[in-house]
Amino acid sequence: MRKIKIMEHISLDGVMQHENDESFAHGNWTTPYRTPAGLAAVVEAYGSSFDLLLGRRTYDAWAEFWPKAGDSPMANGLNAATKYVATHRPGSLQWGPVQDLGADILAGIRALQATDGPDLLVCGSSTLTTVLLEQGLVDEVVLLVYPVLLGRGKRLFSDRADPRELAFVSSQATSTGVLLNTYRHVGALQP
Repeated sequence: MRKIKIMEHISLDGVMQHENDESFAHGNWTTPYRTPAGLAAVVEAYGSSFDLLLGRRTYDAWAEFWPKAGDSPMANGLNAATKYVATHRPGSLQWGPVQDLGADILAGIRALQATDGPDLLVCGSSTLTTVLLEQGLVDEVVLLVYPVLLGRGKRLFSDRADPRELAFVSSQATSTGVLLNTYRHVGALQP
């Protein structure tokens, strides 16, 4: 059985949005905090073998960047991973190896999770992340927390998310103040 691991870069106030567009002017907010040691910690957190579980917008954004990113442990790992994508347009998936999750996305995820294979990493994909947590399908959450407050932007957890309990596993700090916090998903928060 495969584990599902959420890995997200977030600001102190929970913003995960990275792209520059008309509604968000802070797209490169993680750049000043990147270091070779921080990258090595992220690559280690990904693991030596993994597949990706992605929403369509994240898949499309990454498909534009990672195949052209050159030779590096991060790019090589992401490009080699099988990408399982929540999409209603499976015929247009080009960055492979790739498979769509089918019309019933939750059934597709449950069937995939029940197979043997590497861990499934969820990056970006905020809508998918919320659904996975609500359905109790997440095993681990790794948050890379940056020492910035952005105020506006797409948040990792929406106001509609059900209360959840996570158990602390570990924390690691980079020289620029980024914290890699790892949690194990426990379940619904009990009153």
